[in-house]
Amino acid sequence: MESKLHETSGSQAKLTAGFNVRDTACVQTIIHIPMAHEAEDLSPTSQVEESDPDALLSPPPDARPEPGLNGKPVRWYDANRTESYTRIAPFQEGHDTSVEFFYKPITLTALGFGLAALSYVAMTQDVLEEGRDKRRVGAYAAVVSFLMFSMIQFRDGPFIRPHPAFWRAILGINLLYELALVFLLFQDLNSARRMMTLLDPSLNRPLPEKSYAENCELTPQNIWDAIDIFCLAHALGWFGKAMILRDYWFCWILSIAFEFAEYSLQHQLANFAECWWDHWILDVLVCNWLGTYLGMKTCQYLEVKPYEWRGLRQTRGLRSKARRVLSQFSPHDWTAFKWEGTASFLHYLIVVLLLAVFLAAELNPFYLKSLLWMEPDHPIVILRLAGVFLCALPAVRELYQYINNPKKAKRMGQHVWLLLATILTELMVITKWSKGQFTEPLPLYVRWAWMIGGILLVLYPAIRFGVPSVRKYVRKQKQKRKGKGKGKKTQ
Repeated sequence: MESKLHETSGSQAKLTAGFNVRDTACVQTIIHIPMAHEAEDLSPTSQVEESDPDALLSPPPDARPEPGLNGKPVRWYDANRTESYTRIAPFQEGHDTSVEFFYKPITLTALGFGLAALSYVAMTQDVLEEGRDKRRVGAYAAVVSFLMFSMIQFRDGPFIRPHPAFWRAILGINLLYELALVFLLFQDLNSARRMMTLLDPSLNRPLPEKSYAENCELTPQNIWDAIDIFCLAHALGWFGKAMILRDYWFCWILSIAFEFAEYSLQHQLANFAECWWDHWILDVLVCNWLGTYLGMKTCQYLEVKPYEWRGLRQTRGLRSKARRVLSQFSPHDWTAFKWEGTASFLHYLIVVLLLAVFLAAELNPFYLKSLLWMEPDHPIVILRLAGVFLCALPAVRELYQYINNPKKAKRMGQHVWLLLATILTELMVITKWSKGQFTEPLPLYVRWAWMIGGILLVLYPAIRFGVPSVRKYVRKQKQKRKGKGKGKKTQ
């Protein structure tokens, strides 16, 4: 027996003598020979016994590695958040943990309350008598029901403050407005004017045309007379545009482009006819600059502001709790926009298209209120401006991320897609209703001005991006030819 053991040990020694360190490691991993630190883990009742040499050569029952780290599962909060790829989180995973209660799903509870309120309004005669017009009450109930569905079931957007449901409701309002525009697209102008009386009986009456270019002498009295509530509206509007675009140059280019658009279209809309100092002093240098400056200062403050969110329960004191409640209506975080329109041709093209869309969004309400006979301060006009502002906030944020971070945004966001469809649908409605309404032809100098502007818009990217690309291509071709010539000489 001892001789056999000596023979087997001698044969094993001969076999292992020709192996190096790597080979011994491979043998250990294949036949699973327990090392010194693993021998301590083996219990006395282990199935691998010393008297069974075949068990050492048999493969383990499951050769696949166990997932995890050191036999323990790795959870999402164990990941190293300092890595660049772990900083990216989809919009749907945005979660405000400081107010956990408001993020719990209450879909069935909301459905129950909604149906209870709907049944009360529909089955109570007193409410119907107060409403007088049952069709109007039914339309309002349908709108509220749709918005309730959108708040509960639509996808989340880029913002989580004050609550993702608020921005889902904004998306629902945008969708309702888009559907209304699609319906109006198939109506003629007179029918649309009559339909507006269902919202306001005082509509469907022609309005006198008003011009602001009657007395254009640059005097203090004329400037004082030109200052009205619309100057404040200009400043507030550009404050909102600065909050949307978050770029000084973008706002300045858009402001100057809008004034040129007013010059170009004053033959169609009389209220676009203004004095030169009204265009460039009151509008651009005073109202637009003031709104843009305040808006960009607000953006800079929100960009450098330290954000430290605590739950309402963790906040002590009545004043601190009140401050925490108000902070719920401020941004959760802030992203500075760097459009870089001259960085590449794609960025240039997107910036130009975004400027065109913004110009269309600015000009559309002037044409709609003129065609539908609405005053500039009509509630419908103000609601349209406020609605587009709220829709543009998440839309431009989604567009910026879609351009600059394609790894995170695989497709265009729902807000920017729907807002773009809305503005283009407004353009189609205006184009259809404008037939026969604006008979004065486009002046020749306006045509030449827009033609020169279009040539410059095409010429700049051709020089900025096309010429370097052509030079680079020519250099590559020359290098290829030189390489082929050297190869032929060596042969």
